[in-house]
Formats: sequence, structure tokens, C-alpha cells
Amino acid sequence: LQLSPIHVIFQVNYVTKAPKPEIPKNPLESVYSAPQQKDNGIIYDKKPFKISLEAGKTYHWCLCGRSKSQPLCDGTHKDVFLKISQKPVRFTVEKTRDYWLCNCKQTKLRPFCDGTHKQKEIMEAHIKV
Repeated sequence: LQLSPIHVIFQVNYVTKAPKPEIPKNPLESVYSAPQQKDNGIIYDKKPFKISLEAGKTYHWCLCGRSKSQPLCDGTHKDVFLKISQKPVRFTVEKTRDYWLCNCKQTKLRPFCDGTHKQKEIMEAHIKV
């Protein structure tokens, strides 16, 4: 009985950075206020907010930056004495899971964080809240 040698090859992959997470789309974007509002709100925080969201449920993301229930709207924008022009962005998600919502209020992908908070002018800004 003659045995043949067994050759084993291992492939090792090294990753220096975690892959960038996919930024979800807001299915309600064209229907409710996100693209129609030209101005961004005041910077509430310089980092995003991780939140668990349910598929199909409608949420209202605070754009003005003054809600006490960040990152979601609490109706503060309705106070006539504050003269706030921004309205909340209505949105939903397609999958139930954790999402990163923008808290600097400067994202181009409302309401989801797109990394805008890392820009120099955001990092150096004074938070007024």
C-alpha cells in the first residue's frame, strides 16, 4: 500500500479597515420633504446616533436640530417664537435592524449619516443647543 502526500494550501486575507456599511435609502424621500428643504438645521451633535428601527414603520427625523428627543422630532419646530423654517423628514426603512441617523443635521442623505460630521467645518463648529 502506497500513500500519496497530501498538500494543503491556506489562503490568508488581511483586512486593515472594516468595510464601509451600506447607507440605506429613504423610500419616502421623494414624497415627504427631504429633498424639498434647502436649508439644514443647527448642529445638534458631531457624531451619528445608532437606533433600532422597524421595517414599514414611519418615523420623523428632526432636521431643525432643536428636538429634545434627538434624533427624532418632538414638535419643537412648531414653536412660533423660535421661528424655525425646517420641518421634520418623514422616513421609513425596508429592514428591521440598527441604523445610524445623522445628528449633525448636515447629511446629504437625510436622515441617514453619510459621514458629513467628519468634515473640518463641522468638527470645529460651536454647538448651540
